[in-house]
Amino acid sequence: MFGGILFRMIFWELTKVFGIALFAITGILLMAGIVAEATQQGLGPAQILGAIPLLVPSTLPYTIPATTLFAACVVYGRLAADNEILAIKAAGVNLAAVVMPGIILGFAMSAMTMGLYYRVIPYTHHLLRSLVFRDAEELIYTVLKKQGMLSHSQLPYAMFVKGVQGRKLINPTFKRRDAKGDVDVVAQAREAHLRVNLAKQQMLIHMRHGVASTDDGSRGYFEDRVWEVPLPANLANDANRRARDMTWQEILAKRQEWLESIDRSGDEIQVATAKVDSNPADANLSKHVVNLQNRLKHERQQLRFLDVELQMRPALSFGCLCFILVGCPVGIWFSRGDYLSAFITCFLPVVVSYYPLMLCGTGMAKDGKLDIVTLVWGADLMLASAGLLLIWRLTRN
Repeated sequence: MFGGILFRMIFWELTKVFGIALFAITGILLMAGIVAEATQQGLGPAQILGAIPLLVPSTLPYTIPATTLFAACVVYGRLAADNEILAIKAAGVNLAAVVMPGIILGFAMSAMTMGLYYRVIPYTHHLLRSLVFRDAEELIYTVLKKQGMLSHSQLPYAMFVKGVQGRKLINPTFKRRDAKGDVDVVAQAREAHLRVNLAKQQMLIHMRHGVASTDDGSRGYFEDRVWEVPLPANLANDANRRARDMTWQEILAKRQEWLESIDRSGDEIQVATAKVDSNPADANLSKHVVNLQNRLKHERQQLRFLDVELQMRPALSFGCLCFILVGCPVGIWFSRGDYLSAFITCFLPVVVSYYPLMLCGTGMAKDGKLDIVTLVWGADLMLASAGLLLIWRLTRN
């Protein structure tokens, strides 16, 4: 069966259409991803060009399943439209042999997608972050030129400019915050320029012809002043990485850390609650218990995010096979031999139903509303059940 002429012919047609469609769909999503990334992060042209090969693996878990469905709809629809399926049935060949090349392709693409999730995708995410960090100075200039400000709740400072000319900042205003988050120093100058010291993870703001004032009302004029401030922590800190940026082993290790932290928080809550019971008038103890409960809630949420990621990766990978199971019989029954008809009748309805269900299930799972496995795998189970039923009906007829 696997080495026969029929199998090789169908499998070769599936491979050709799959390759062309994968290149086209990945290119479209890649361009959209680059535009979104450039808009959000203020990436320059050099950074965008460097990010292109690093963004490709991230798009494949979404483009590969959709492309397998499209290839199945086109190839099997063309076979049915040319009456080749009718001729195969007249020759006494079971239609299971016709569907088998598509199922093999689905298995292969599912394994390939899961392999990308195991190492390649998290690794390219790390390289993408490193690319931005290595060019942090250019990134900061781009953000200031585009937004006119550099401000974040996690930064102990904020900076505002009226314009950027090359490497010169026009009329910059620098505000430094103290440990409480209040502004204690404000410096305004005629011009300034930035320099990043990666070794010390500092940004040096070189201001000229300005005035600085403090929260006590004192003011001082300066001709030349350099302010040393820390770089944004998210440029180099991997401690709070998202689950999607971790390899499989890193997720499991991080999950174990959160489990241990949850156990410790539970023990601390028990001890603190006992103290509150013995001294209910102490408001500080009650507040401490509330803080511990909030911390425990955050830790459980982080653990749930990791559990969702562990389920979502194989679920998205298994989508390749699910799409094939539906695409083969649907393509044969609709008998559409051209790309546009296959797209409208087969590809589009399945994709617009599967991915919204997957995204909704993943979002609900992260919110802890229902069982994680049921929510994340629900779209796959629905599609696989429908596909197996359609194939059973096809082979019986």
